[in-house]
Amino acid sequence: MKLYFVRHGESEANIRHVISNYGSGFGLTERGKGQVHALAERLNDLPISTMYSSPVLRAMDTADILYQTLGLPYRVHEALREYNCGVLEGKSDEESWRLHHHYYEEWTLHRKYDDKPEGGESFVDIRNRFVPFIESLKRNDDEDVLLVGHGGIFHLMLPLVLANVDDDYVRTHTIGHAECIVAELQAAGFKCLAWGDAEFA
Repeated sequence: MKLYFVRHGESEANIRHVISNYGSGFGLTERGKGQVHALAERLNDLPISTMYSSPVLRAMDTADILYQTLGLPYRVHEALREYNCGVLEGKSDEESWRLHHHYYEEWTLHRKYDDKPEGGESFVDIRNRFVPFIESLKRNDDEDVLLVGHGGIFHLMLPLVLANVDDDYVRTHTIGHAECIVAELQAAGFKCLAWGDAEFA
């Protein structure tokens, strides 16, 4: 079994530098659509049998393009939604972004997993919806699954589900727009085979 974690293409929120994780109405830019079309061509010959998408618009736009090329219908799943930033949602000012980074560091550097912005999700909240979903996929371990989501949730959660990836690796290896992380189910759990262009031995 292989899992293909795909980050959405470039979105209008990225261009406008808006914190827009939860109820976003921002879709893909033209550049983002091109990025996803290029990714679809690279994935076209792989034996992927199932696709899930985050319910956020930019992810579903990405899944729509992948469907057009791969002919693979997708299901929307809340587990893949980008994490809710509460009162920071819709903001683009410097202080809001400082707080956004603050919570990320509290979670990944200081292990303060219950901290969260007002009205938003904590690390524990995110973990409680993401990790059980990934574990549930093992029930169909003869399938290869494509998962369309977001950089934030992948950076936070993949160290929990990939045996050979940790927070230190993620801090120095971000995942770009319409890039793919490939993992394979082995005896010890899921192991990362490729993180974007970086291949694991």
